[in-house]
Amino acid sequence: MIRKRLPAALVGALACATLVLSAGCGIYSASSGRVDQAIRRVAVEYLENRTPEADLGIELAELIIKALQEDNTLKVVDYQSADSILEGAVTRYLLRQASISADQQVDEYQVQIAVELTFRVKATEKAIFDKRSFTGTGNYFLNDPAGSSEESAKQEAANEITKSVLAQVVEDW
Repeated sequence: MIRKRLPAALVGALACATLVLSAGCGIYSASSGRVDQAIRRVAVEYLENRTPEADLGIELAELIIKALQEDNTLKVVDYQSADSILEGAVTRYLLRQASISADQQVDEYQVQIAVELTFRVKATEKAIFDKRSFTGTGNYFLNDPAGSSEESAKQEAANEITKSVLAQVVEDW
């Protein structure tokens, strides 16, 4: 019996195509997809804001909701439809000096934000985590030609918190 061999280039192309197509499935979620049914639908409450920074609790809650929706492991729903609840408070907003120039002038500031969150099963009130702290920081320079500002540093800190919360909430069950 005579066997014909496929050209090496064709074999390589098929292998690459298979690899690319199978790798595409992993981008949709940070978890294994095995989610406990007791938490599958989550309500994210606006965070109590214990800082003087206006609307920070609302902004952080909205960022967390957006991250959960993009991850798509859990479904974000209203309180009545929820299996689980994510709630808590913004406990700190601090603007502090990060560096001082040779002439003793502050040239860099750091924004620090801290939140304390509880994630619980609604039906049983059992906490998956209780009053867990998450923190984020962001820096900006005064008179920065690149345009960094307190607002951009605040956004950086908020994004750091959001990533940490997402990792904690959708970890493999």
